Amino acid sequence: MKIVVTGALGHIGSSLIRALPAQFPRAEIVLIDNMVTQRFASLFNLPAIGRYRFFEADVRKADLRALFDGAHTVIHLAATTDAAGSVGNAAALEANNYHATDAVAAACIETGARLFHLSSTSVYGTQDSTVAEDCPTEDLKPQSPYAETKLKEERLVGALASKGLKAIICRFGTIFGASVGMRFHTAVNKFCWQAVMRQPLSIWRTAYDQKRPYLDLDDAVRAFSFVIERDLFDGRVYNVLTLNATVREIVDALRGFVPDVELSFVDSPIMNQLSYEVSSQRFRDRGFTFSGDIHRGIGGTISLLRAAHHE
Repeated sequence: MKIVVTGALGHIGSSLIRALPAQFPRAEIVLIDNMVTQRFASLFNLPAIGRYRFFEADVRKADLRALFDGAHTVIHLAATTDAAGSVGNAAALEANNYHATDAVAAACIETGARLFHLSSTSVYGTQDSTVAEDCPTEDLKPQSPYAETKLKEERLVGALASKGLKAIICRFGTIFGASVGMRFHTAVNKFCWQAVMRQPLSIWRTAYDQKRPYLDLDDAVRAFSFVIERDLFDGRVYNVLTLNATVREIVDALRGFVPDVELSFVDSPIMNQLSYEVSSQRFRDRGFTFSGDIHRGIGGTISLLRAAHHE
């Protein structure tokens, strides 16, 4: 088996590529990353049992047909992921993210590879108690260029799947949990960094009691293997998340490790996003069990950061 991972050195990818050899022991694992974020350390100390091949390449320009030749599955993670940072940069973000997905999907069709397309629960935004994959169009309220582009990518992949592309679209919740290639621009990770560095937690002023979907990194990694093992490339959309939680609940969990943390409420370029909960029942119904825990995820991240910041 050959598995290709684009954006292989990022927060999710750096953890995934370490888990794949154990799940698929004889698989050839092709890693593609453009190294824009310079996460070279994600390549250090990879499991010795892994059959890796790394390519520094931009998927919009690379010869993907050659890279994907013989691949069973392409896991497409390559993307600019900073939602707040995408405000005011819509054209540049679409030129990167959408066109990367277009190129990857086209190469999957040419080579017969299955496509695991990563989307985001940020495409939602509704005051309904719970929102699911088959919600009305009006419940899809992307509040950033990042989320708008993700929705456009979904429609592209969905249209191609209806014409024969074997694909799955997974809307991941906001990731929490530590990895070699992690960044700290999303809520839980950012809060852990600020707390350990004795900085006030910078919280969007309107978001404290708004619910959002979150995904434990270990659950995310297991989801990839689950889909591949069951050949779940049915062209459908699946929400993948461990829990829905308010920022207040996240802060309360963090205070279990850093009791005296202070809060700083700030304005954000994404201020009108509504509170929403997301259902993951469709993915659960296929047999997947979420086992992540927000307290364990926060505790693990804080423990790693504290090891480098003794007071």
